[in-house]
Amino acid sequence: MVSNSGNKPRVLSGIQPSGNLTIGNYLGALKQWVEVQRQFDCFYCVVDLHAITVAQNPDELRQKTRESAAMYIAAGLDPEVSTIFVQSHIAAHSELAWMLTCMAPLGWLHRMTQFKDKSAKQSQESIGAGLLNYPSLMAADILLYHADLVPVGDDQNQHLEFTRDLAQRFNHAYGETFTLPSVMNPEAGARIMGLDNPTAKMSKSEDSENHAVFLLDDLAAARRKIMRAVTDSHREIRFSSERERAGVNNLLTIYQAITDESSADIEAHFADKGYGDLKRAVADCVVSTLEPLQARYYELMNEKGYLDSVLKLGREKAGAIAEATLKRAQENMGFLAPS
Repeated sequence: MVSNSGNKPRVLSGIQPSGNLTIGNYLGALKQWVEVQRQFDCFYCVVDLHAITVAQNPDELRQKTRESAAMYIAAGLDPEVSTIFVQSHIAAHSELAWMLTCMAPLGWLHRMTQFKDKSAKQSQESIGAGLLNYPSLMAADILLYHADLVPVGDDQNQHLEFTRDLAQRFNHAYGETFTLPSVMNPEAGARIMGLDNPTAKMSKSEDSENHAVFLLDDLAAARRKIMRAVTDSHREIRFSSERERAGVNNLLTIYQAITDESSADIEAHFADKGYGDLKRAVADCVVSTLEPLQARYYELMNEKGYLDSVLKLGREKAGAIAEATLKRAQENMGFLAPS
């Protein structure tokens, strides 16, 4: 099997620069990225090419891309340890995505749950081909860097299986070219749900005022949203997979993802307390997380030239690896090399 040549296993992940990042993005992705960055050889990209499966305002896309990179660092990623870059800065992502799209059976793409869910909300004429081919681009992102592990929320596991299947299909047809990646799910916080609807995943694009805590929310507003979170008519505070207890379970999941305490210790802590106590405790944890993160974010956004230098270094390091992988894939597939 092909793998990266470093001593540490390689990790690759990214977030779209569309909308505003939520506490769900932080707990399901950013926090875990920070925790593993010294354990693995980590590559984290702002996946702006994925964002354009729906129409984006050009000025907003540029701004959100910079904001996302700043938020990566504000959350704790160290540019001297992790490679931070913008997906579209490396043309190999688009080139390999086309090659993989040509290898991907249409049936595989139509079976993807995310495509079925999103296309069901649109008329047939308005569904862009990019939405269907999204998994091929995601596969290219991962395979270009010979990633061993990909930290994703559990709703993205199907895309990892698609990537593995596509890599195996390519390797079988054209010789060993790509590493087969494995999924890395966080122990807690992999799927943070909406505060107003705890049966649906917290989303950057949801319009409801009390749906999500955004990472740049005013701290008083963040606290207010949590205090208004949906719970239930029961009294016992415990983790539960029961649908009717989804609201309390979501608050406990947020609390656990921030504090890293065990389920047993958390349930014991809240054994003689009410939902108000739970909400205040969760709000305190969230606010204590957001306050330093926001302070660092605004420092970065006001520090002229720093983000550009980080992204330039990231592009150079990631680009060298991506170009080498692309060249090998092109050679194996039969493309004539330029003289």
